[in-house]
Amino acid sequence: MSLPQSAIVPVNLLSASFNNTSATYKFYWLLAIIEAVENGEQAIMKKDLFARMISQAWFTVNYFHISFGKQDKLQKAIEIIRQTEKIAIDEDRKNVFSAIRSTTNPVTLDQLKHFDNQVPHWFLSPWFPGYQKSGIYEASLTFSNQCLYQLRRDQIFINPDWIVYILETARIIKNFCYWNLVLFLQKKNPNVPDIPNKVIKPAFRSSLTPQRKGFWNIVFDELKTVKCIYTGNQLTKAKYAVEHFIPYSFVSHNLIWNLLPADPSFNCSKSNKLPNLDLYFTPFFKLHKQSVEIVKKNNPNNSILEDYLTIFPGLDTASAFSTEFTAAKFKERLQPLITIASNNGFEYMK
Repeated sequence: MSLPQSAIVPVNLLSASFNNTSATYKFYWLLAIIEAVENGEQAIMKKDLFARMISQAWFTVNYFHISFGKQDKLQKAIEIIRQTEKIAIDEDRKNVFSAIRSTTNPVTLDQLKHFDNQVPHWFLSPWFPGYQKSGIYEASLTFSNQCLYQLRRDQIFINPDWIVYILETARIIKNFCYWNLVLFLQKKNPNVPDIPNKVIKPAFRSSLTPQRKGFWNIVFDELKTVKCIYTGNQLTKAKYAVEHFIPYSFVSHNLIWNLLPADPSFNCSKSNKLPNLDLYFTPFFKLHKQSVEIVKKNNPNNSILEDYLTIFPGLDTASAFSTEFTAAKFKERLQPLITIASNNGFEYMK
Protein backbone atom coordinates (compact mmCIF):
# COMPACT_ATOMS: atom_id res chain seq x y z
CA MET A 1 0.00 0.00 0.00
CA SER A 2 1.39 3.42 -0.95
CA LEU A 3 0.50 7.05 -0.34
CA PRO A 4 -0.80 9.36 -3.09
CA GLN A 5 1.96 11.40 -4.69
CA SER A 6 2.12 15.19 -4.59
CA ALA A 7 3.85 17.84 -6.67
CA ILE A 8 4.20 20.09 -3.62
CA VAL A 9 5.31 17.98 -0.64
CA PRO A 10 7.82 15.05 -0.52
CA VAL A 11 5.47 12.17 0.17
CA ASN A 12 8.33 9.70 -0.24
CA LEU A 13 9.92 11.08 2.94
CA LEU A 14 6.70 10.63 4.88
CA SER A 15 6.56 7.01 3.72
CA ALA A 16 10.21 6.58 4.68
CA SER A 17 9.31 7.43 8.29
CA PHE A 18 8.09 3.84 8.58
CA ASN A 19 11.26 2.20 7.30
CA ASN A 20 13.02 -0.04 9.83
CA THR A 21 10.19 0.29 12.33
CA SER A 22 10.97 -1.31 15.70
CA ALA A 23 8.10 0.18 17.72
CA THR A 24 4.52 1.37 17.24
CA TYR A 25 4.98 5.02 18.18
CA LYS A 26 5.48 6.23 14.59
CA PHE A 27 2.09 4.86 13.51
CA TYR A 28 0.22 6.35 16.45
CA TRP A 29 2.13 9.66 16.24
CA LEU A 30 1.07 10.19 12.62
CA LEU A 31 -2.49 9.08 13.33
CA ALA A 32 -2.61 11.64 16.15
CA ILE A 33 -1.36 14.38 13.84
CA ILE A 34 -3.90 13.51 11.13
CA GLU A 35 -6.73 13.60 13.66
CA ALA A 36 -5.64 16.98 15.03
CA VAL A 37 -5.33 18.49 11.53
CA GLU A 38 -8.79 17.20 10.65
CA ASN A 39 -10.04 19.03 13.74
CA GLY A 40 -8.66 22.29 12.32
CA GLU A 41 -5.48 22.46 14.41
CA GLN A 42 -2.16 23.74 13.02
CA ALA A 43 -0.29 24.59 16.22
CA ILE A 44 -0.71 21.39 18.23
CA MET A 45 0.38 20.83 21.81
CA LYS A 46 2.70 17.84 22.14
CA LYS A 47 0.88 16.69 25.25
CA ASP A 48 -2.35 16.52 23.26
CA LEU A 49 -0.66 14.39 20.59
CA PHE A 50 0.78 12.04 23.20
CA ALA A 51 -2.68 11.76 24.78
CA ARG A 52 -4.13 10.92 21.36
CA MET A 53 -1.47 8.24 20.87
CA ILE A 54 -2.33 6.65 24.21
CA SER A 55 -6.08 6.78 23.55
CA GLN A 56 -5.68 5.35 20.02
CA ALA A 57 -3.82 2.31 21.34
CA TRP A 58 -5.80 1.99 24.58
CA PHE A 59 -8.29 -0.68 23.53
CA THR A 60 -5.70 -2.70 21.59
CA VAL A 61 -3.41 -2.97 24.62
CA ASN A 62 -5.86 -3.14 27.52
CA TYR A 63 -8.87 -4.99 26.12
CA PHE A 64 -7.43 -7.20 23.40
CA HIS A 65 -4.02 -7.70 25.10
CA ILE A 66 -2.09 -7.34 21.86
CA SER A 67 1.67 -7.33 22.40
CA PHE A 68 3.65 -4.43 20.93
CA GLY A 69 6.97 -6.16 21.60
CA LYS A 70 9.44 -5.96 24.47
CA GLN A 71 11.08 -2.76 23.24
CA ASP A 72 7.88 -0.80 22.81
CA LYS A 73 7.49 2.03 25.32
CA LEU A 74 3.95 2.93 24.28
CA GLN A 75 2.49 -0.32 25.59
CA LYS A 76 4.38 0.03 28.88
CA ALA A 77 3.22 3.65 29.24
CA ILE A 78 -0.41 2.64 28.66
CA GLU A 79 -0.20 -0.02 31.35
CA ILE A 80 1.30 2.44 33.85
CA ILE A 81 -1.18 5.21 32.98
CA ARG A 82 -4.15 2.83 33.30
CA GLN A 83 -3.12 1.95 36.85
CA THR A 84 -2.26 5.55 37.72
CA GLU A 85 -5.33 7.25 36.31
CA LYS A 86 -7.75 4.41 37.20
CA ILE A 87 -9.24 4.38 33.70
CA ALA A 88 -11.34 1.36 32.67
CA ILE A 89 -9.81 -0.98 30.10
CA ASP A 90 -12.78 -0.49 27.77
CA GLU A 91 -13.27 3.24 28.34
CA ASP A 92 -14.36 5.30 25.36
CA ARG A 93 -11.38 6.71 23.45
CA LYS A 94 -12.57 10.30 23.76
CA ASN A 95 -12.76 9.96 27.54
CA VAL A 96 -9.28 8.42 27.69
CA PHE A 97 -7.91 11.31 25.62
CA SER A 98 -9.64 13.91 27.78
CA ALA A 99 -8.40 12.35 31.04
CA ILE A 100 -4.79 12.16 29.91
CA ARG A 101 -4.55 15.61 28.31
CA SER A 102 -5.91 17.23 31.51
CA THR A 103 -4.00 15.16 34.06
CA THR A 104 -1.58 16.68 36.54
CA ASN A 105 -0.44 13.36 37.96
CA PRO A 106 3.39 13.36 37.95
CA VAL A 107 3.57 9.65 37.12
CA THR A 108 1.50 10.09 33.96
CA LEU A 109 3.34 13.27 33.01
CA ASP A 110 6.64 11.43 33.34
CA GLN A 111 5.41 8.77 30.90
CA LEU A 112 4.39 11.44 28.39
CA LYS A 113 7.75 13.20 28.79
CA HIS A 114 9.50 10.07 27.56
CA PHE A 115 7.74 10.41 24.20
CA ASP A 116 8.87 14.03 23.93
CA ASN A 117 12.45 12.83 24.27
CA GLN A 118 12.06 10.41 21.37
CA VAL A 119 9.07 10.76 19.08
CA PRO A 120 8.67 14.28 17.61
CA HIS A 121 12.21 14.77 16.26
CA TRP A 122 13.08 11.19 15.25
CA PHE A 123 9.91 11.00 13.16
CA LEU A 124 11.47 13.72 10.98
CA SER A 125 14.69 11.73 10.42
CA PRO A 126 13.95 11.06 6.71
CA TRP A 127 13.93 14.82 6.10
CA PHE A 128 17.18 15.29 8.03
CA PRO A 129 19.32 12.14 7.69
CA GLY A 130 22.32 12.10 9.99
CA TYR A 131 21.05 15.00 12.12
CA GLN A 132 20.92 14.80 15.90
CA LYS A 133 18.00 16.02 18.03
CA SER A 134 19.12 19.67 18.30
CA GLY A 135 19.87 19.85 14.59
CA ILE A 136 16.46 18.51 13.64
CA TYR A 137 14.76 21.03 15.93
CA GLU A 138 16.69 23.92 14.38
CA ALA A 139 16.26 22.83 10.76
CA SER A 140 12.54 22.25 11.19
CA LEU A 141 11.91 25.87 12.16
CA THR A 142 12.26 26.98 8.53
CA PHE A 143 10.46 23.92 7.14
CA SER A 144 13.72 22.79 5.55
CA ASN A 145 13.26 20.08 2.92
CA GLN A 146 9.52 20.68 3.15
CA CYS A 147 9.38 18.83 6.49
CA LEU A 148 6.00 17.93 7.93
CA TYR A 149 6.11 20.29 10.92
CA GLN A 150 8.15 22.76 12.98
CA LEU A 151 9.40 21.54 16.32
CA ARG A 152 8.91 23.86 19.26
CA ARG A 153 9.31 23.31 22.98
CA ASP A 154 5.74 22.36 23.84
CA GLN A 155 4.09 22.06 20.46
CA ILE A 156 4.53 21.35 16.78
CA PHE A 157 3.40 23.63 13.96
CA ILE A 158 2.20 21.88 10.81
CA ASN A 159 3.66 22.97 7.47
CA PRO A 160 0.79 24.71 5.59
CA ASP A 161 1.63 22.80 2.39
CA TRP A 162 1.26 19.52 4.25
CA ILE A 163 -2.10 20.61 5.70
CA VAL A 164 -3.53 20.75 2.18
CA TYR A 165 -2.21 17.28 1.40
CA ILE A 166 -3.40 15.81 4.70
CA LEU A 167 -6.92 17.13 4.37
CA GLU A 168 -7.19 15.82 0.81
CA THR A 169 -5.83 12.35 1.60
CA ALA A 170 -6.54 11.85 5.33
CA ARG A 171 -8.47 8.63 4.87
CA ILE A 172 -5.75 7.09 2.70
CA ILE A 173 -3.01 8.12 5.13
CA LYS A 174 -4.93 6.53 8.01
CA ASN A 175 -5.40 3.33 6.02
CA PHE A 176 -1.67 3.38 5.22
CA CYS A 177 -0.87 3.68 8.94
CA TYR A 178 -3.28 0.94 9.97
CA TRP A 179 -2.12 -1.39 7.21
CA ASN A 180 1.52 -1.09 8.26
CA LEU A 181 0.58 -1.24 11.94
CA VAL A 182 -1.33 -4.49 11.40
CA LEU A 183 1.65 -6.01 9.56
CA PHE A 184 3.93 -4.96 12.42
CA LEU A 185 1.64 -6.34 15.14
CA GLN A 186 1.02 -9.58 13.26
CA LYS A 187 4.76 -10.28 13.42
CA LYS A 188 4.70 -9.66 17.17
CA ASN A 189 1.56 -11.78 17.66
CA PRO A 190 1.77 -14.56 15.05
CA ASN A 191 -0.76 -16.85 16.76
CA VAL A 192 -3.33 -14.25 17.81
CA PRO A 193 -6.52 -14.25 15.70
CA ASP A 194 -8.09 -11.28 13.94
CA ILE A 195 -5.38 -8.63 14.49
CA PRO A 196 -6.96 -6.11 12.04
CA ASN A 197 -10.18 -5.90 14.04
CA LYS A 198 -8.23 -5.41 17.27
CA VAL A 199 -6.36 -2.33 16.10
CA ILE A 200 -9.49 -0.18 16.12
CA LYS A 201 -12.13 -0.54 18.83
CA PRO A 202 -15.33 -1.87 17.23
CA ALA A 203 -18.20 0.59 17.28
CA PHE A 204 -20.33 -2.17 18.76
CA ARG A 205 -20.34 -5.91 19.29
CA SER A 206 -22.76 -7.98 17.25
CA SER A 207 -25.85 -9.14 19.08
CA LEU A 208 -25.98 -12.76 20.22
CA THR A 209 -29.71 -12.93 19.54
CA PRO A 210 -29.32 -15.16 16.44
CA GLN A 211 -27.34 -17.71 18.46
CA ARG A 212 -29.79 -17.48 21.34
CA LYS A 213 -32.96 -17.90 19.27
CA GLY A 214 -31.56 -20.06 16.51
CA PHE A 215 -29.60 -22.54 18.63
CA TRP A 216 -29.80 -22.42 22.42
CA ASN A 217 -33.55 -21.83 22.62
CA ILE A 218 -34.02 -25.01 20.58
CA VAL A 219 -31.96 -26.82 23.22
CA PHE A 220 -34.04 -25.33 26.04
CA ASP A 221 -37.28 -26.27 24.29
CA GLU A 222 -36.10 -29.89 24.37
CA LEU A 223 -34.44 -30.05 27.82
CA LYS A 224 -36.51 -27.40 29.66
CA THR A 225 -33.55 -26.66 31.96
CA VAL A 226 -29.78 -26.61 31.47
CA LYS A 227 -27.23 -26.73 34.26
CA CYS A 228 -24.76 -23.82 34.30
CA ILE A 229 -21.30 -25.37 34.08
CA TYR A 230 -19.85 -22.62 36.29
CA THR A 231 -22.36 -22.24 39.13
CA GLY A 232 -24.37 -25.47 38.98
CA ASN A 233 -27.60 -23.45 38.91
CA GLN A 234 -30.45 -24.63 36.70
CA LEU A 235 -31.06 -22.28 33.79
CA THR A 236 -34.35 -21.82 31.95
CA LYS A 237 -35.24 -20.43 28.56
CA ALA A 238 -36.58 -17.31 30.28
CA LYS A 239 -33.41 -16.65 32.25
CA TYR A 240 -29.95 -17.34 30.87
CA ALA A 241 -27.07 -15.43 29.32
CA VAL A 242 -25.15 -16.48 26.21
CA GLU A 243 -21.53 -16.55 27.30
CA HIS A 244 -18.17 -16.73 25.48
CA PHE A 245 -16.17 -19.66 26.87
CA ILE A 246 -12.90 -18.17 25.59
CA PRO A 247 -13.25 -14.38 25.93
CA TYR A 248 -14.59 -12.45 22.96
CA SER A 249 -11.73 -9.98 23.44
CA PHE A 250 -9.35 -12.75 22.35
CA VAL A 251 -11.26 -14.77 19.74
CA SER A 252 -13.12 -11.72 18.37
CA HIS A 253 -16.04 -13.74 17.01
CA ASN A 254 -19.43 -15.19 18.01
CA LEU A 255 -19.12 -18.68 16.56
CA ILE A 256 -21.40 -21.13 18.30
CA TRP A 257 -18.66 -23.60 19.35
CA ASN A 258 -17.34 -20.97 21.78
CA LEU A 259 -20.75 -20.00 23.19
CA LEU A 260 -22.83 -21.56 25.95
CA PRO A 261 -25.72 -20.65 28.27
CA ALA A 262 -24.61 -19.41 31.68
CA ASP A 263 -25.96 -17.91 34.87
CA PRO A 264 -26.56 -14.20 34.06
CA SER A 265 -24.97 -12.95 37.29
CA PHE A 266 -21.90 -15.12 36.76
CA ASN A 267 -21.58 -14.00 33.16
CA CYS A 268 -21.20 -10.39 34.35
CA SER A 269 -18.52 -11.27 36.89
CA LYS A 270 -16.53 -13.54 34.55
CA SER A 271 -15.74 -10.60 32.27
CA ASN A 272 -12.81 -11.50 29.99
CA LYS A 273 -11.29 -14.17 32.23
CA LEU A 274 -10.12 -17.52 30.89
CA PRO A 275 -11.75 -20.81 31.98
CA ASN A 276 -9.65 -23.54 33.58
CA LEU A 277 -10.02 -26.48 31.20
CA ASP A 278 -9.30 -28.99 33.96
CA LEU A 279 -12.44 -27.79 35.72
CA TYR A 280 -14.78 -26.78 32.94
CA PHE A 281 -13.91 -28.52 29.69
CA THR A 282 -15.75 -31.80 30.34
CA PRO A 283 -19.14 -30.20 31.17
CA PHE A 284 -18.60 -27.68 28.36
CA PHE A 285 -18.00 -30.45 25.83
CA LYS A 286 -20.88 -32.62 27.06
CA LEU A 287 -23.29 -29.69 26.77
CA HIS A 288 -22.17 -28.96 23.21
CA LYS A 289 -22.29 -32.60 22.17
CA GLN A 290 -25.83 -32.96 23.52
CA SER A 291 -26.95 -29.62 22.10
CA VAL A 292 -25.68 -30.34 18.60
CA GLU A 293 -27.57 -33.62 18.59
CA ILE A 294 -30.76 -31.83 19.64
CA VAL A 295 -30.44 -29.07 17.05
CA LYS A 296 -29.55 -31.54 14.27
CA LYS A 297 -32.66 -33.58 15.16
CA ASN A 298 -35.08 -30.63 15.37
CA ASN A 299 -33.60 -28.40 12.69
CA PRO A 300 -31.16 -30.38 10.50
CA ASN A 301 -30.61 -27.50 8.07
CA ASN A 302 -29.76 -25.01 10.83
CA SER A 303 -27.05 -22.75 9.37
CA ILE A 304 -25.51 -22.08 12.81
CA LEU A 305 -24.31 -25.70 12.87
CA GLU A 306 -21.88 -24.71 10.12
CA ASP A 307 -19.87 -22.81 12.76
CA TYR A 308 -18.52 -26.13 14.00
CA LEU A 309 -16.85 -26.69 10.63
CA THR A 310 -14.28 -24.03 11.55
CA ILE A 311 -12.79 -26.39 14.14
CA PHE A 312 -14.08 -29.73 12.81
CA PRO A 313 -13.64 -29.58 9.01
CA GLY A 314 -14.54 -33.28 8.80
CA LEU A 315 -18.12 -32.64 9.96
CA ASP A 316 -19.29 -32.12 6.41
CA THR A 317 -21.22 -35.38 6.53
CA ALA A 318 -23.63 -36.73 9.13
CA SER A 319 -21.75 -40.01 9.38
CA ALA A 320 -18.59 -38.16 10.44
CA PHE A 321 -20.23 -36.72 13.55
CA SER A 322 -19.40 -39.62 15.86
CA THR A 323 -15.75 -39.82 14.76
CA GLU A 324 -14.94 -36.12 14.41
CA PHE A 325 -16.90 -34.45 17.23
CA THR A 326 -14.95 -35.95 20.12
CA ALA A 327 -13.74 -34.55 23.44
CA ALA A 328 -10.11 -35.13 22.51
CA LYS A 329 -10.38 -33.22 19.23
CA PHE A 330 -12.43 -30.40 20.77
CA LYS A 331 -9.90 -29.93 23.57
CA GLU A 332 -7.10 -30.10 21.03
CA ARG A 333 -8.60 -27.02 19.34
CA LEU A 334 -9.30 -25.05 22.53
CA GLN A 335 -6.11 -25.63 24.52
CA PRO A 336 -3.73 -23.70 22.20
CA LEU A 337 -6.11 -20.72 22.08
CA ILE A 338 -6.31 -20.52 25.86
CA THR A 339 -2.54 -20.93 26.24
CA ILE A 340 -1.86 -18.14 23.75
CA ALA A 341 -4.44 -15.89 25.42
CA SER A 342 -2.82 -16.51 28.81
CA ASN A 343 0.63 -15.73 27.40
CA ASN A 344 -0.76 -12.45 26.08
CA GLY A 345 -1.96 -11.32 29.48
CA PHE A 346 -5.50 -12.70 29.86
CA GLU A 347 -6.10 -13.89 33.42
CA TYR A 348 -7.72 -17.12 34.52
CA MET A 349 -10.96 -17.21 36.50
CA LYS A 350 -10.45 -17.59 40.23
